[in-house]
Amino acid sequence: MERKKSKIIVNLTLLFIAIVIGALAIISPISTTNSSTVINGVIYKGNENSNFVALTFNVYQGSDEVNQILDILSAKKVKATFFIGGCWADKNTETLNRIVQLGHEIGSHGYFHKDHAKLSYEENIKEIKRTETLIYALCGIKPKLFAPPSGSFSKNTVKACENLGYRVIMWTADTIDWRDADKDLIKTRALKNASSGNIILMHPTKCTAIALNDIIDGFKALSLTPSTVTSVLQGI
Repeated sequence: MERKKSKIIVNLTLLFIAIVIGALAIISPISTTNSSTVINGVIYKGNENSNFVALTFNVYQGSDEVNQILDILSAKKVKATFFIGGCWADKNTETLNRIVQLGHEIGSHGYFHKDHAKLSYEENIKEIKRTETLIYALCGIKPKLFAPPSGSFSKNTVKACENLGYRVIMWTADTIDWRDADKDLIKTRALKNASSGNIILMHPTKCTAIALNDIIDGFKALSLTPSTVTSVLQGI
């Protein structure tokens, strides 16, 4: 009798575990195809087999710093991804076109740096589409990567991006350079747990520009190639 009860308890426990795992899979489906990290359609890390790390810059200010960063990238023969804010592009057309002419990748960062988690589906569409239209008019590029301002998004954001043909990009490592004006700290955060497929979040700040040489050299010393987001998305 005791053996029968124990068997029932074990079966009920296994059933409960299976239900919990199934529920978690529905709530937060995680894909690790090619050792990437994709959660609910949002990319946090690229393909670990790519041998690339993505350098990304979210741009809403700092035209002088953007140009300094472009000079460094050119000297190092490295390409990067610039997620462009529409209102910045509208006032910095020359710098935007220089990014494109130097062969860097252009993504969208929305128009007014809004909290996309609070926007309706229609408002997400409007904000992303407006930025796309402007960037195309200014430099002939139609972005297909979207980095939500402040990393804030909702199901409406993801759905809007899917319907517009965009991929939602987050990050593996956040340098928090917009807050901490410390070149050594920025470098440490960028290189921490460095591995293929990492997506590094930066902004055009003075300290980031100063740290960038060492960040690039640091990745290369680890046999990793700093490049664009598209480079780390191979196979995803």
